[in-house]
Amino acid sequence: MRIIAGKFRSQLLTAPRGWKTRPTSDRLRETLFNVLATRIEGAAFADLFAGTGAVGIEALSRGARQVYFAEDAKAPLAALRANLEKFGIGAEAQVEPDGTLALLRRLAKAGIQLDIVFLDPPYSDRPAYDATLRFLAENPLLRPDAVAVAEHSSRAALVVPPGRLQPYRTIAQGEAALTFLRAVER
Repeated sequence: MRIIAGKFRSQLLTAPRGWKTRPTSDRLRETLFNVLATRIEGAAFADLFAGTGAVGIEALSRGARQVYFAEDAKAPLAALRANLEKFGIGAEAQVEPDGTLALLRRLAKAGIQLDIVFLDPPYSDRPAYDATLRFLAENPLLRPDAVAVAEHSSRAALVVPPGRLQPYRTIAQGEAALTFLRAVER
């Protein structure tokens, strides 16, 4: 895995050995960032279920102002921290080692609003998708017109809870799909 574009372009990422993660492919990340291109510069970005941090580091490489990473598995968390250190990323990144909902609750309590949220739990973990999307739909964590993007299996439609999130685009590539959701006023 490597960073595709921006100031860290072509740099390789550290990944845990033998770990059973399913990283977002370079091709799918390229598609993601092509769609989000006009929104990245200066954005507050969350990389949920971050694994090695490839998506969030790509966002920083392309000009995001701040990235919040959530990862609670030991081996990917170590790789994420190693990648942040390797690229000299400091205050512009915050890591939550207690997982996604802990990060979202902390940000909401602090009144921080996000421009872009990317979530990529294990495809089979429907409760993780449901809980994360429900939190985003029910809380004012997303700025008006912010975007949430869920990576999921292309074989299963994403179930979006009622609230502030409206799906507007899905892109499938092989086994993976990206569903883009817009935050709207209630």
